[in-house]
Amino acid sequence: MKLYEIFIRAKSGLNHRHVGSLHAADPQMALQNARDVYTRREEGVSIWVVEAAAITASNPEQSEAWFDPAADKIYRHPTFYPLDEEVDNM
Repeated sequence: MKLYEIFIRAKSGLNHRHVGSLHAADPQMALQNARDVYTRREEGVSIWVVEAAAITASNPEQSEAWFDPAADKIYRHPTFYPLDEEVDNM
């Protein structure tokens, strides 16, 4: 049995959100089990199942390297580029 991560899109939402995990023999079984377990009260309109082994994630211990502000990279800020007067007045 493989581990699958389950994502549901709510009726009122635009994005899928992670709701939990489950074990299943294949993706189709995971989809059916996710429907039975996570949408019993008609909470969703779409289900994604993703095999947990296929997910690559950043390491929380290296969060500084991934998520520090890029203040030293001025080219990423719009103030670095001069704007034409026509564009600036839009």
